Amino acid sequence: MLFSCVQVLSVFLYVNKFYICKQSVHTEAPSIQGSSALVPVNLNEDPVGTPDNVQTGGYQQADYFFRHSQKLQDDLRKSGIKIKQHEDSISLLNTERNKLEDSIRNLQVTIGKSESSSTTKIGNVDNPNPTTDEEVNKQILQHEKSAAGILCQLKTRHGAQVSHLTPTKDVVGIVAMLGKIEDDNLSRLFSEYIGVETMLAIVCRTYEGVKAIEMYDTEGCINKSCGLHGLGASIGRALDGRFLAICLESLRPYAGKYVVDDPQRKLDILNPRLPNGECPAGFLGFAVNMISVDSSNLFCVTPSGYGLRETLFYNLFSRLQVYKTRAEMLQALPCISDGALSLDGGMVRSCGVFSLGNREDVHVRFPTPEKSMGLDNNIEIETQLKEMTWKKEKILEELKRERTLLDMAKFNFNKKRNEFVKFLAQSSSYATEVQTAPNRFTSR
Repeated sequence: MLFSCVQVLSVFLYVNKFYICKQSVHTEAPSIQGSSALVPVNLNEDPVGTPDNVQTGGYQQADYFFRHSQKLQDDLRKSGIKIKQHEDSISLLNTERNKLEDSIRNLQVTIGKSESSSTTKIGNVDNPNPTTDEEVNKQILQHEKSAAGILCQLKTRHGAQVSHLTPTKDVVGIVAMLGKIEDDNLSRLFSEYIGVETMLAIVCRTYEGVKAIEMYDTEGCINKSCGLHGLGASIGRALDGRFLAICLESLRPYAGKYVVDDPQRKLDILNPRLPNGECPAGFLGFAVNMISVDSSNLFCVTPSGYGLRETLFYNLFSRLQVYKTRAEMLQALPCISDGALSLDGGMVRSCGVFSLGNREDVHVRFPTPEKSMGLDNNIEIETQLKEMTWKKEKILEELKRERTLLDMAKFNFNKKRNEFVKFLAQSSSYATEVQTAPNRFTSR
């Protein structure tokens, strides 16, 4: 629209200049009364007659061009404003729809109403029962010569006193025991994704705690009488092989916002969006927000005041996305940057890196939390879900209406623009005629 307006304006400025100049030179020109000044003149008809008639015809044509150009530009401007209004309305409605979809998805996860959680249990045939803390502890103890196995054995024998020992007083725990996952199928997937070695990693608050776990002599060799090596030897369990130790204060924490009023302090990460602005089909959420963290580990675990979700689990899973099916996950590949999982066993490690083949039988998994949500709370959340779903349907109806109005506004705009272009050609022809034959209008 702007390009056409600039073109036409340049021509009509010339016509207007001609019109004003004629008025200033011929001050005694006959006045044009009433509507006759707005009557269009046939541009294909050569003006003939007396000089006064020629002069009057020129005034009429110039006046018509000037006034009609103003009307066309005003019509185009109004059409452009209508298009902008409809586009703004669609943008606001899309934003509101996205917020409602996110809220609906969060409520579904909270009450375990996600379709996949209730119907898709692939891989749970051999062990349909939820994984308890006691079961995870047994899984870790099977790795008896690992650092995690020795730590669990010490806690089994000595209980809370272990946390007062010098090598372990800064230890937060073992990765597998620091989070819980609602669905046992998801637990298996998450465990497979980060691997057994990471599941058995020892988590410390500070680097001083990492140094206390393993000490060295003057020659750089491991001092087997100190740290976890010494504790293992004291219970007849020699620590064998490498193991991971994670220092929380050295991890780069999540720097964004948190979900407002969420008791689990979930990370407020923007959901993936397709080019059309919609959330990919089958997207269930981010892995880092599907882990339940004990209230004691939600705040101030590190000296800087960060909890486990924004440090440990954000570094382990980052923005790992979870989808219902492998097919839906693959359809969403353009939106996946930090990996993805599907509940039927699909796995994308990172952009362009896929894990293929059969799923692994993971022996160390995250435990499943006990169901503590009351019936009344379930009913309340179900009511919220119905209300939000109703609001979403209304927004979709309003979006359909606004898109129809936008299409109509664009059609009218194009129609007026074509009329403007046609008028531009006519006025340009007239301006050329005036320039090439000036004596025709100026001679008396």
